Amino acid sequence: MRVLIVEDEPDLLDSLLKAVREDGYAADGAADGDDGLFKAENYEYDAVVLDIMLPGMDGWEVLRRLRKTKRTPVLMLTALDAVRDRVRGLDTGADDYLVKPFDTSELLARLRALIRRAASQPQPRLEIGDVVVDTVARTVKLQGREVTLTAREYTLLEFLAVHRGKVVTRTMLYEHLFDENDDSMSNLLDVHVSNIRKKLGHAFITTRRGHGYCIEAAL
Repeated sequence: MRVLIVEDEPDLLDSLLKAVREDGYAADGAADGDDGLFKAENYEYDAVVLDIMLPGMDGWEVLRRLRKTKRTPVLMLTALDAVRDRVRGLDTGADDYLVKPFDTSELLARLRALIRRAASQPQPRLEIGDVVVDTVARTVKLQGREVTLTAREYTLLEFLAVHRGKVVTRTMLYEHLFDENDDSMSNLLDVHVSNIRKKLGHAFITTRRGHGYCIEAAL
């Protein structure tokens, strides 16, 4: 999954990017509203963390303009704690609201919940045949035994599992799993798919030649 963080405090932006990446997500950052809106409109994100008090275009305007073209889940992040500010954020199109100071673990939990809801998967456990994917614990079990995956292997598996029964193109996978610093021309995707098949069985992920990959609905 890929997340955009729009925050003008350099130390906070860096710490949030680090935390999100350590949680297994690809993450891009923007230090002002104009750059944030450009990235949110032109790249595919599974969620956006958006500060309100930004230089230039503020978070309210970024959200208003974004909602004209995209329904990407948005978590508003601000020092404003008045009820009217929370109401304004939600009425403008925000999906959730977190007031500074906050605990990073709560922000990550809220992001996971937003992404699950957006994918119409409100439950944190995804059961696919003998495989169980726990999106909260970020674990995978095969016939009750935990399978060790790398962070990137896990995010790839989770994305395919959330879209179970649908063909996911290579372009979609690169857009949602790799951030702006990754090399999208590499063969890393093929390597990750191969490694997951070795651990969960070759038939677990189906290749649709010329289209992409799929976890079949009938597993």
